[in-house]
Amino acid sequence: MSADAVKNSEKKPQPSEKPAKSTVVLLFTIAVDTTWRMFVPTLGGAGLGLWADSVYSTEPIYAMSGLTVGIAITALLVRQQYKKGND
Repeated sequence: MSADAVKNSEKKPQPSEKPAKSTVVLLFTIAVDTTWRMFVPTLGGAGLGLWADSVYSTEPIYAMSGLTVGIAITALLVRQQYKKGND
């Protein structure tokens, strides 16, 4: 091996550039994204169900149905986010 080849192989790798977003901002973004995916569909479904119960005078039927649908949508959205993060 020549002296130049040895010098080139011994060079230390250059530190990579600082990421565009800091770790704190990235974690905050993930937390906010997960939070809206969990609470908006759940509370929205329950709220719509309570409203429908008051309009149609059917006490817990629509509220429980709305809550169930909201939880199902939440599960799908969080699963989608998890899969997107693991790709």
